[in-house]
Amino acid sequence: MDNDLLSKYGGPVPRYTSYPTAPHFHDGIGGGTYAQWLRALRPAGGPVSLYLHVPFCRQLCTYCGCNTKITRQYGPVADYADLLAREIALVAREIPERLAVSHVHFGGGTPNILAPDDFVLLLQRLKRAFDISPETEIAVEVDPRHLTRDMVRAMASEGVNRVSMGVQDLNPEVQQAINRVQPLGVVSGAIEMLRDAGIDRINLDLMYGLPEQTMERLLRTVDLAADLGAQRIALFGYAHVPWMKTHQRLLEKFARAGAHGRFEQAEAAALRLAEHGYRRIGLDHFARPGDELLTAQAAGDLRRNFQGYTTDTAETVLAFGASSIGRLPQGFVQNAPDVGGYRRAVLADTPATVKGVALDDDDRLRGGIIEALMCDMAVDLDRFGGAAAYGAELARLHELAADGLVRIDGAKVSVPEAARPFMRVVAAQFDGYLHAPAGPKGGRHSMAV
Repeated sequence: MDNDLLSKYGGPVPRYTSYPTAPHFHDGIGGGTYAQWLRALRPAGGPVSLYLHVPFCRQLCTYCGCNTKITRQYGPVADYADLLAREIALVAREIPERLAVSHVHFGGGTPNILAPDDFVLLLQRLKRAFDISPETEIAVEVDPRHLTRDMVRAMASEGVNRVSMGVQDLNPEVQQAINRVQPLGVVSGAIEMLRDAGIDRINLDLMYGLPEQTMERLLRTVDLAADLGAQRIALFGYAHVPWMKTHQRLLEKFARAGAHGRFEQAEAAALRLAEHGYRRIGLDHFARPGDELLTAQAAGDLRRNFQGYTTDTAETVLAFGASSIGRLPQGFVQNAPDVGGYRRAVLADTPATVKGVALDDDDRLRGGIIEALMCDMAVDLDRFGGAAAYGAELARLHELAADGLVRIDGAKVSVPEAARPFMRVVAAQFDGYLHAPAGPKGGRHSMAV
């Protein structure tokens, strides 16, 4: 890749797991609004998804950008599990009719920090409030260092059928730098436990651009991850945002690849995954042939949300826990980011929503365009009001087209395969908030490549 293109287009842009993106949420959306939106939900709107956030870890991984707290005692986690159970009941009470569920996702933090009994209790509370069937995908993010047989048995007993495992890198030099030491045997042992329990849909999360991560070390990690037989692999770029996550300053003493080096790492890893039989999906996901993500992609049904690329087509995501973000037909809502604020709201028997954004017609159109570009690398603007409605956007795209990053054919806009790493840059041209007359607003974003 031309260094000039990386210099020109490699700056910060949103990851577009939502539109509008989270920096544009505001405190004009609170618990009262969320309750009104919940009361408007009906089964005719289709199945919903459920997301539960567990913001606790036993140890700080210094690369981490998640909203999490470190605790070595179980007391705060047990207290939090009780709050989640209360919030489930609170939200269900506002919904007039019982709703079917297509997906359940436990994210973190470290969801498997929960005691098995508490995990079972939470899923039973969900099943009491919603229609969760054997076909519902129930996914849990796990830290392999803290996965026990008791927890695996609890997960299997409650119908968990997908696990996403944080691996990041399998070289001791990198693991020590990022304060996440987990030898290959720990990871393979966790996978073996899961498969023995019948949970064989396993995703592995890897990262490039980490401190002390050379090309050789990254490709070794890719080879080892492929040998573990994961159904899906996600390859994320390390986002160095010390102005948001101050603990990342601890990593500044270590060597990290620059923009060109990051690009080379990402593309080399993608090629190596292809050699292992994985097919590329969107920006950063890979799956083996026959996977549901590939089927959805071929059918034009691939979606993108806060968990990344998904087969989940639900229009409503009900989110539980501190900092969790939900989506309803009317807009996005986010709970209090701090556990203390979340606790006060739940114990007061009120929704913990502290901000969000109501969607208007323009948001929905632009969100659809951005999602199509991120999922399909192409969009037909005639599906979203016609090319004439996007004159300013097409004018910006013509500059990108001159650099080979996009093709424009009437109302059809597509990203060439060689420009896949820049799809966020192309999508950003349709972001009405980034290009508002007052200029970009909100927080800073990760680098485009």
